[in-house]
Amino acid sequence: MGLARLTEAEWLQPQPDLAARRRGFADWPEGVELTREAEAPGRELAAMLGVQGALPEAALAAHEDMCLLTKAPGDDQYRLIGAAVAWPSDWHPKDKIGLPLRALHAPIAGYEEHLASGVDRFMETLKPGAIFGRCNWFIAATGERRWLETRPALEAFAHVTDENAGETLFVRSERQTLRRLPETGAILFTIGIYVEPLAALSGGNTAMLALAASDLLKGEGDRRGAPAYAESLIQFARKRNAE
Repeated sequence: MGLARLTEAEWLQPQPDLAARRRGFADWPEGVELTREAEAPGRELAAMLGVQGALPEAALAAHEDMCLLTKAPGDDQYRLIGAAVAWPSDWHPKDKIGLPLRALHAPIAGYEEHLASGVDRFMETLKPGAIFGRCNWFIAATGERRWLETRPALEAFAHVTDENAGETLFVRSERQTLRRLPETGAILFTIGIYVEPLAALSGGNTAMLALAASDLLKGEGDRRGAPAYAESLIQFARKRNAE
């Protein structure tokens, strides 16, 4: 899972752009999906952040999108019971709400074979007070924080060339955290979105990203659209590091 232990001070971005959050949710109300089970943990979370309300208000008060998961008696997996997502990475909460973890991650190549058991074990043993974080990344054809691609990858990246890749490819990083709420026992999953054009990265980070894109072509590349952009990204990195 690539998790690292975080302190309370490292949990959420300390200076969120609250106006951008308000616009994000106002422009895309579909980003909020709630079940009845989300009410109590949502209110607990809002109180932790010092705001009135529940999950939607908590997510409005932070840079991060927020999801709640619980495991009901008799279930063998945690389920998504609430989502407040202004800036999704190509997913719709309505399609995920109520699903268990393994179904949520079904599109990810190798998840069931290599990660599912470890994730289930981590969720079971996560203690209140402990905070863990990890990062994920994507390459998008837009610099917008909300990424909902409807076109095939070859069409979305059709304008990208080796020469313009620095300005037309956007690196989308997700800073994710997990913690258990102490009163309700629900697990909070946060997703902080950061987007920059490829050219904004350092030479070293560009080189590492090119290597990762090469690896994607051998694994999960089709789901992430890598065949449509990887070669241009790799060539951009080679030219940059040759300068």
